[in-house]
Amino acid sequence: MPDDEPEFDFAGCLRRVRDNDQTAARRLVEQLYPLVSRIIRTRLPRATLEEDLAQDVFLKMFTRLDQYQGAVPFTHWVSRIAVTTCIDALRAQRRRPEFRWADLSENEANLLDAVLTNKRDVHAGEALAARELVHKLLDLLQPEDRMVLQYLDLEQKTLVEIREITGWNITLIKVRAFRARKKLQKLFQELKQKERA
Repeated sequence: MPDDEPEFDFAGCLRRVRDNDQTAARRLVEQLYPLVSRIIRTRLPRATLEEDLAQDVFLKMFTRLDQYQGAVPFTHWVSRIAVTTCIDALRAQRRRPEFRWADLSENEANLLDAVLTNKRDVHAGEALAARELVHKLLDLLQPEDRMVLQYLDLEQKTLVEIREITGWNITLIKVRAFRARKKLQKLFQELKQKERA
């Protein structure tokens, strides 16, 4: 935000929205859209449109506006709604068939094996493929487990930042991350064993 641009007045805008001011509601969505969009893009479930999830987030925000008491910044409150909406979408996605080692191409299987066993360095050209594989494996985890690993390992967020976004305490974040990493290792080993069988 440029220095000469005034900070957005969330409190004033929320008062107008609560008085059914449609212009204020549009301004609020315009102000929050980049934040909501960024949250959704980083955890967008496959086969889900970003716009659909964003609409869900804003619908929940407006229908729950009377629950916002001002104890946390409004952007943090909306972030939690966005995260929860993504978790719900990921849970719905888990009803899909099981992902197997055989679902990987030969190149993907070799790359995943190299990345997870540290047999060799991954070249820059393979980075995108590695990222896709990581997301395929993360999709196998529970939504909360996937999210904590995404925040910590992929986005390099601090424990405090994750606490502010999710509302979880730091101990829960650490425990969930530890368990999620163990589950990810177990899933990888299961895939490897199925491939050998």
